Amino acid sequence: MRVEVRLFATLAAFLPSDGRDGAAELEIPEGGTVVEVARRLGIPPDLARVVLVNGRDVGLEAPLAARDVVTIFPPLAGGVT
Repeated sequence: MRVEVRLFATLAAFLPSDGRDGAAELEIPEGGTVVEVARRLGIPPDLARVVLVNGRDVGLEAPLAARDVVTIFPPLAGGVT
């Protein structure tokens, strides 16, 4: 099944070569999860901190359906110390 993957900030470097504008389509097996998407793209587990599927906050083990949109953000830095 195909899902759309959107990567932001430093994670954009993990997009396949056919990706553009921070997004790409990825073929994964039926019943695939967010972890599988990250693994296929080579994203280290500690770098996928905020994950949305179709705009909703989900865990890394969330199952995916065909045509889902998976958005992954890296850890955020900054703020007041």
